[in-house]
Amino acid sequence: MISSSAIAFTGFIAWALLLLVLMEILRTQLVLQGKVPANGFAPDNAGLTPFMQRLARAHANCIEGLPIFGGLLLIAIATDRAAVTDSLAYFFLASRIVQSLVHLASLSAAAVMARFTAFTVQMAIGLYWAYRLLFVA
Repeated sequence: MISSSAIAFTGFIAWALLLLVLMEILRTQLVLQGKVPANGFAPDNAGLTPFMQRLARAHANCIEGLPIFGGLLLIAIATDRAAVTDSLAYFFLASRIVQSLVHLASLSAAAVMARFTAFTVQMAIGLYWAYRLLFVA
């Protein structure tokens, strides 16, 4: 039976992939419409719509977090200690998705606070997992 940790890890990767696919669909439309040359995109989507810039940043946030949070999940799975991460795995994934969705929706002060709250939840979960993986048998 597949663990909650493995499902959440796969979900995390799938979410980052979904954001990337959405960004590339939107970029392809801009190229096909002649609005941006194929070699005219900055990694952060500078010069494009605010939504495109937020999309690039939301995707980058996922990629930045993948080695840390994904690494903890992978360590738990690889060492047969998924029980350490299973109980909070779906909560972690939900927090990651909420963070991205809020980022896509707005940069208002309230949205930034909501996004930070979602990220804080992820950091707390990550610290808990790291402690348990390192110090609890």
